[in-house]
Amino acid sequence: MSEQSPPADAPPEYAERVLDVAERIPPGRVMTYGDVAEWLEEGGPRQVGRVMALYGGPVPWWRVVRADGVLLPGHELEALARYRSEGTPLKEASRAAEGHLPRIDMRRARWDGGDHAEGHT
Repeated sequence: MSEQSPPADAPPEYAERVLDVAERIPPGRVMTYGDVAEWLEEGGPRQVGRVMALYGGPVPWWRVVRADGVLLPGHELEALARYRSEGTPLKEASRAAEGHLPRIDMRRARWDGGDHAEGHT
């Protein structure tokens, strides 16, 4: 996901936990950065975003999103292709919208951890 190369050493324990949550999100569903932090009961949206930027490439990074549903800048087209492939609910953009890119329909796509929460820390 990131243009930066991840650090050579193993991710810190918090990063591993964030990545584990990202891997649990089912296809077609999303969690916000804040949702992930709340689920972990640690950190906040910025910390989760930093982990995803540094270490998120190997996990389904497109399923961890901004709360407003705007596609990740710089990765919009790749994410959009994945959302369409997975059937993630989208809101089509108006003609006035910059780039005419849709947003994620957060009301329908947001996942709360559901049945996969047994590993919740």
